[in-house]
Amino acid sequence: MWSAAAARTVTPLPAASPLQQHQQRRVAWARVGNGRAASTMAARAGLWDFVGGDLVKPDMGRWLDDVEKHKSLAIYPPHEGGYEGRYLSRLSYQGYYFLDLSARGLGDPETTLTKIHPVCPPSLGRQPVARWYFPPEVDYRLSLLHPDAKGLVVWVMEAKVLSKAELQFLAILPDIRPKVRVIAECGNWRKFVWKPLKQIAGLEPDPDAEE
Repeated sequence: MWSAAAARTVTPLPAASPLQQHQQRRVAWARVGNGRAASTMAARAGLWDFVGGDLVKPDMGRWLDDVEKHKSLAIYPPHEGGYEGRYLSRLSYQGYYFLDLSARGLGDPETTLTKIHPVCPPSLGRQPVARWYFPPEVDYRLSLLHPDAKGLVVWVMEAKVLSKAELQFLAILPDIRPKVRVIAECGNWRKFVWKPLKQIAGLEPDPDAEE
């Protein structure tokens, strides 16, 4: 039995330092399931990943060639934004006009872009439910293009929310309307990169995925 005097002489354990507490939290988060350590994920990085994103990259020629070759591209700009403006401006210098759309609230891309489609304005409860009809967005813009214009670029923001079927229609839209080019923002990356939209939509094999 412990005596009262012996109990008073027992010193408590020293409190962990902030560094030790941080290490303990890291170990706790690294444990998953039955106590096994979580797997480590690694990402490959190249020289351009460490170069400032505000520097001009020598890829403008390849960008223009891929737009003409594939006609529909999926782009992945950096999260902070702004870099895609240089690539947009270069297409503008080539004689392209732009139709900027957001994938959120776009509805069915085929109906909105190539067919006469209805739009129901919000009812506040006192007005009757109305339905307005609008012309096809792409065909209407094509009819207004200058005769010297090279074509129309449909730039779709936040395209990562679109389904696979919707991305597939955007990928084949230049085949339906030859003067149309499609640029879809399908995600983000540390630098501005792009891939053919048909590969992202599953219409063509993706060489990177096969690796």
